[in-house]
Amino acid sequence: MQQFKQLLAGFICMLFLQHLQAQNDPAPYGAIPTARQLQWQEKEMYVIMHFTPTTFQNKEWGFGDADPSIFNPTNFNADKIFAAIKDGGFKGLTFVAKHHDGFALWPTKTTPYNISKSPFRNGKGDLVKEMMEGAKKSGLAFGIYCSPWDRNNPNYSKPAYVNEVYHPQLKELYSNYGQLFTVFFDGANGGDGYYGGANEKRSIDASDYYDFEKIWSIVRAKQPNAAIFSDIGPDVRWVGNEKGIAGKTSWATFTPISPVPGKKSSPGFVKEDILPIGTRNGNAWVPAECDVPLRPGWFYHADQDEKVKSPETLLAIYYVSVGRGACLDLGIAPMPSGELHPNDINNLKIFGDLLKRTFAINVAENASITASNIRGNNKKFSPKNLIDKDRYSYWATDDSVTNPELVLQLKTVSKFNVIRLRENIKLGQRIEEVAVDAWLNNQWEEVGNATSIGGNRLIRLTRYINTDKVRLRITKSPVSIALSDFALFAEPSN
Repeated sequence: MQQFKQLLAGFICMLFLQHLQAQNDPAPYGAIPTARQLQWQEKEMYVIMHFTPTTFQNKEWGFGDADPSIFNPTNFNADKIFAAIKDGGFKGLTFVAKHHDGFALWPTKTTPYNISKSPFRNGKGDLVKEMMEGAKKSGLAFGIYCSPWDRNNPNYSKPAYVNEVYHPQLKELYSNYGQLFTVFFDGANGGDGYYGGANEKRSIDASDYYDFEKIWSIVRAKQPNAAIFSDIGPDVRWVGNEKGIAGKTSWATFTPISPVPGKKSSPGFVKEDILPIGTRNGNAWVPAECDVPLRPGWFYHADQDEKVKSPETLLAIYYVSVGRGACLDLGIAPMPSGELHPNDINNLKIFGDLLKRTFAINVAENASITASNIRGNNKKFSPKNLIDKDRYSYWATDDSVTNPELVLQLKTVSKFNVIRLRENIKLGQRIEEVAVDAWLNNQWEEVGNATSIGGNRLIRLTRYINTDKVRLRITKSPVSIALSDFALFAEPSN
């Protein structure tokens, strides 16, 4: 009898623990994002702007020998540039404060090769400040890129450049230009340049020359909310191409691999074929940024005025970047006058309008939802959370349920060709595969599927679907699900 009572007590205790577990959030799965990474993810789209003496030379990469006197954009107006950015639906700008040519667009103390030596604003100009103020007035986020390579500086490749020029430049930029949402680094690892008149090739080992560990500490001290972008993060990784395309499967978790065994990975020194895909169950949360120029090049060239990416091309890029859990970083480039070309402005606006029209109405918003499982039958985890406007409220299942289904019963027969899914990534990237069915001709027909949901997954169908009933099947997940969004949209047909 005593043994029976013990068994009964143990069984009751187990049921009570299961009940408590069902009332609680699912345990996070794997690496999870920081607050700065969540803020970055929510931006979804921003631009990066290249504008230096290189623009006035009609080059892509300046050699570092341009006379500062050529930099004189007589019609520069940051507010007009930000108006075009905003019309395109972009949420921020990363400003190239110094490109590989070494010309600093602020009056820095670190090098004489800076904007104060140009006629711009009668030698009193500070383009970084003007762009920062323009971002603030427009309500957009501001970020900075300062190239580690400097084709002008005579001490490049020597310790003096890093210690007396580059690191101090970063400290100036991160201290004097407001709060930054991101800072950008790349693998600019030297080569030929002016170098104060030496006109020679200089090579460095990026894995130790720039001292990226110290650079990261400078960022964290000066700009703790800024997401650091580079080939390998630590907050955001490069997607591995300049086409704006993430992998069809794209994990936000990542473990960088060095191309040379035994050598440390660093910006500019990482096995690139893993960048578009990431690493399933990687050791850190490092989602991808997809960079691509609006024009064929990153700098303005008059002969590319008719080669600006069309709104339809930008929309296609949106689906394979933002729609695959990454952020889109679009390159814009002013003319020598300091203005964006009318073709650039026009295509940005039409693209922005296309996005607005596509995502204006979620036809699932007022649907009735039936789910095969709700975590602990707790309203907190109701599938109704999928159609509210909170990015982090979510439908969750019991720990033992990893392949649930749900059905949306729409109010009326509705048309859609875009499906949006999001996980509550505060709990990690959990789902590996999903399928979506529509009720057509009195039976279920699979119309879409996807992998690696994460912070945002858009499934763009090749046809419009007309139905009043849609089913979502979680076909592969190692743990219970925490899905925050299931939405249906129709692109404008005219």
